[in-house]
Amino acid sequence: MNWRDLLYFSQGERRALTLLLCLISISWIILLLTDDKPKQIPKENVQIIEPAKTAQKIVSKKPNPEKVKTPASGRKNNSSREKNKFHSGETPNTSERRTFPKTEKYPVGTVVELNTADTTILKKVPGIGSTFARRIIKYRELLGGFYTVEQLREVYGLDEERYNAMKSWFSADISLICPLEVHKMSFKELCKHPYINYQQAHIIEQLRKQKGKLSGWENLQLLEEFTETDKERLTPYLSFE
Repeated sequence: MNWRDLLYFSQGERRALTLLLCLISISWIILLLTDDKPKQIPKENVQIIEPAKTAQKIVSKKPNPEKVKTPASGRKNNSSREKNKFHSGETPNTSERRTFPKTEKYPVGTVVELNTADTTILKKVPGIGSTFARRIIKYRELLGGFYTVEQLREVYGLDEERYNAMKSWFSADISLICPLEVHKMSFKELCKHPYINYQQAHIIEQLRKQKGKLSGWENLQLLEEFTETDKERLTPYLSFE
């Protein structure tokens, strides 16, 4: 059949041939489109994995912590038990605590000499602990020694009530006082004494320059810087030799 023969078809034949070609083209297009779609898998062949079941399977594969214990895990368990005991209100084993021996106190009637006692002896007096024992020793070093038990009132922090409770436990030996040598002590050394202030140390230094040597309290008692109270307090501590 030659293509020229198409020109001799009737109008009805040409319409029928055109429709047939259109149907054939549509069929090929449908076939091409359906081949590109992914093939659906039947539901009965699909395996659904549930998270809960997989978690159980994974956990079951882990080793039992009670059967397998390492030294590190043992230490962690012990420390966690101790923390739980502490938070729960249980008292820890007293044998593990660091204990300090209690200082034995002197019996009633014991008398301690203030100018020779060290901190160990002072702490054996009822009412005196480490803090007050150190303060008493420090103040004694500044003074040069105690000439009366009443000077304990001047120790920092020692109130009247505590002093009245402990005064009967002490005595003071005046012969153990280390006096200040007025002709040898410098201005700064004189100022360090609790009973000598800046003005008093300054006037002593001026008198030494003027007179060369001070004979005794008669050189100081007429000065306004030194009162009768100062003389009473300083007499055991100043040496004019």
